[in-house]
Amino acid sequence: MSMYDEIEIEDMTYDATLQIYHYPCPCGDRFEIGIDDLRDGEDVADDLPKPEGEADAQPVAVAA
Repeated sequence: MSMYDEIEIEDMTYDATLQIYHYPCPCGDRFEIGIDDLRDGEDVADDLPKPEGEADAQPVAVAA
């Protein structure tokens, strides 16, 4: 799996309603990772789903 960048969790924005951390990608996309994923040991944030016909962006590694 290739990574775009490593981001510290402190640099991400937390959305308490959705219980996710998110971070803007320079390409205009947004990467997110949920609290439950972090608790399960996941440390890679996935890009949001793209509309049909658009290429997927690369995931971002985050320090948990």
